[in-house]
Amino acid sequence: MPERIYNFSPGPATLPYEVLGQAAKDIVNFNDRGIGLIEMSHRSKDFIAVTDEAEALLRELLAIPANYKVLFLQGGASTQFAMVPMNLLAPGQTATYLNTGVWAKKAIKEAKLFGKVEVAYTSEETVFNHVPKESDYTVNPESQYLYLVSNNTIYGTQFHDFPATDTMLVSDMSSDILSRPVDVNRFGLIFAGAQKNMGPAGVTVVIVRDDLLDRAPATVPTMFRYKTHADAGSMFNTPPCFSIYCVGLVLKWLKKLGGVSAIEKINNDKAALLYDAIDATDFYRGHARKDSRSPMNIAFNLPTPELEAQFVKEAAAAGLDGLKGHRSVGGCRASIYNAFPREGVEKLVAFMKDFERKNS
Repeated sequence: MPERIYNFSPGPATLPYEVLGQAAKDIVNFNDRGIGLIEMSHRSKDFIAVTDEAEALLRELLAIPANYKVLFLQGGASTQFAMVPMNLLAPGQTATYLNTGVWAKKAIKEAKLFGKVEVAYTSEETVFNHVPKESDYTVNPESQYLYLVSNNTIYGTQFHDFPATDTMLVSDMSSDILSRPVDVNRFGLIFAGAQKNMGPAGVTVVIVRDDLLDRAPATVPTMFRYKTHADAGSMFNTPPCFSIYCVGLVLKWLKKLGGVSAIEKINNDKAALLYDAIDATDFYRGHARKDSRSPMNIAFNLPTPELEAQFVKEAAAAGLDGLKGHRSVGGCRASIYNAFPREGVEKLVAFMKDFERKNS
């Protein structure tokens, strides 16, 4: 077997190696049942137990209150850009959005199909290099919810603190869920695609407060109602079985590691190592403003686009893969989610120092 590379991709992202090993066994023969996991009926006793365990672990790790439903849905986080306003906005009602990047812009576009949208803040003029402070914007008191993206994958920014507002919060936490403690009670709804911190692509987790399940207008189709999936225990139709199972394995791994508070410290230490390397020289320049820096996605530039292309190519040859920045901002980006090992960050820092020495 070839030596594993370090995968800095923004997603699908690195999974714990022990999770990959267990999944490889169970995909062929689940629990010595003589049947592969992906062959089993989603309504079987064995698979219902898989889903129940994944939900119980998620509730435990995020301290999700009993008056919230946990849903395992398909369609990716992008489907939630539409499902949120479809379920939470009646015709003529208003929602407030904070535009801090590409995924927020896409959500704003979808929300405008279903209600009035007020964009209270945008950082587009500075290429989304920061998130706003509360004093930077106001929320219309008639808004049904305030929508924000907790961590911006492309630009490497994060809300370190969530808005203290009487307006219900809704958040896309696709790229930093389970990376730090979150007070779920402050949100009406949280959603996250799995393929960054929770598992493989294919399942999107939605955490939604019970009282919101009946708010969808009568015109919302059955499959796009949160209540449909809540009432059916995420089994209204065949769910993404393998992805849900892998999420459960990742959650077991995280619990064994010490839970969300433990991984937060690990994440902050990894990020500090890389940010310190960037700040130590003028050769590398971080994209995000220091007060908005993300510990999950670290975007940076070199003196020229040519050097950036050379950096990405040589890094890949050295087993440091996926470092090319998003086309909208260019440069380089290192995504170091929960399962990304510290050794990979150390190797990247050593490579950066060597590359600078050879090219400055």
